[in-house]
Amino acid sequence: MAFIEAKKGEFMKFTLFFIVLAFLLVNITNPTFAQIDDKVVVLHTASGKLVIEFFPEDAPNHVANFINLTQNGFYDRTIFHRVIGGFMIQGGDPLTKPGAYETVTQWGTGDPGYKINAEFNGIKHNRGIVSMARSSDPDSAGSQFFIVHKNSTFLDGQYTVFGRLITQESYDTLDKIATLKTTPNDIPLDWGKGEILRAEVVKRSEIPDLLKLDTPERVTASNLKSNPQTFDEKYSSEKFGFSIEFPQGWYVQEINNTNPAIPNVAAIEPKTHGTPSSISVLVQDSTGQSLEEFVKQWENQYLKSAMDKGLLVIKSKEKTKINGLETIISNVTGVVVTPTESIKIKYREAVIAGNNKFYKVSYASIEDEFDNNSQLFENSLKSFKILSKSKNENPDNGGGCLIATAAFGSELAPQVQQLRETRDNILMNTDSGKTFLSSFNQLYYSFSPTIADWERQNPIFKETVRIAITPLLTSLLVLNHVNIDSEAEMLVYGISLIFLNIGMYFAAPAYIFHRLRK
Repeated sequence: MAFIEAKKGEFMKFTLFFIVLAFLLVNITNPTFAQIDDKVVVLHTASGKLVIEFFPEDAPNHVANFINLTQNGFYDRTIFHRVIGGFMIQGGDPLTKPGAYETVTQWGTGDPGYKINAEFNGIKHNRGIVSMARSSDPDSAGSQFFIVHKNSTFLDGQYTVFGRLITQESYDTLDKIATLKTTPNDIPLDWGKGEILRAEVVKRSEIPDLLKLDTPERVTASNLKSNPQTFDEKYSSEKFGFSIEFPQGWYVQEINNTNPAIPNVAAIEPKTHGTPSSISVLVQDSTGQSLEEFVKQWENQYLKSAMDKGLLVIKSKEKTKINGLETIISNVTGVVVTPTESIKIKYREAVIAGNNKFYKVSYASIEDEFDNNSQLFENSLKSFKILSKSKNENPDNGGGCLIATAAFGSELAPQVQQLRETRDNILMNTDSGKTFLSSFNQLYYSFSPTIADWERQNPIFKETVRIAITPLLTSLLVLNHVNIDSEAEMLVYGISLIFLNIGMYFAAPAYIFHRLRK
């Protein structure tokens, strides 16, 4: 059983979306915290004690299994054989006992001779949480468990949480073991310091230094909806600006997450065992770059580190058109290392340009099952359409935004994004703001696409425009720092900003020119 190299955080940017999609099939449990049983387990290690309390109402079978194994001496003389600082420590393999193995390559493969069914729940994998290791089969847990060193919530809903540490000494011991030097296979070099000398079940009342801990944090509906809808035909969203036909019977859900690498909408294959395939759509605003520039930027930001380490390979890339829209399609293979094994995955991704946005339509699956649903993905891709622009969107008229083009790749890019948010969250919430934008857009987009094309063709001209618009962008950011609660306030701030820019771009230069002449 191999383990996640979560300390390689850059690769998480790539794997995060794949892991989250698998979680969409999990039903969130009732957030009411269960009454905790009086029994706790103390693991006496060479580095100190680890005291574990349990969540019997969330994972009754796992709790009973762990206590039973402890009472029968199963964990005595076992070793925390996988140690990844900043992520977790894993133990519970009987093959790590003295004389139970021929070589250390066997460590991580042992079990008690039986399997127990998954009891996934809504408890987050935060520091100190004790969770059960398993293979790709959800119902394959046995005796191996792991203790989370640093918050690892990307595991939520995929592994059975059944307990947590409850004393300060336990957390100190966890830190000692998690920071042991290891081999490239994450086996501690001084594994004796990670040995469980003895494990025992005691009453909670016998532990003198219990921490006052809150109920464990749980995944909530605000992070991930618990009741995904199934769409038999076409999914359509004015909010995201597209429509697509997902495979019939797949679970379709909008994902409420601010991480730019997480899809906005995902469809998950209805599958009870193993890792489900997924088709997802991620929408990102354009900052004036071309389709090729966006794809290159995405690869550098989210994929390059994994590619450099050989964990991800772009097999092919081609430019085509989907329903008349410029598209780049990539075929990618990679490895996602989970808390039990390395899973070879494969995905096909189409990046589509349109409406000042880019749409990433992706199909992900484990490598061996990729072909099973590939035609369903092709059907979904062919059905993809960008909806007509709503009145809230800037018209493009076949060109682009000169401000976004000038700011792309510079320190002004974040300011442009803030202005978009100001437009959507402030201006579009007032009638006067909507009226102004409607009139402004008609004028602005009568010349903006032409200038944007000139900027792409001439870097010097682009830099000149960037310098020229810097005062304008800076002045407009004032709107992010004021509270506009009425039409009158919107008019006051709007007119003030107009006069401010007239002063900066016309009055001030005229005055300076006049003084120079004198």
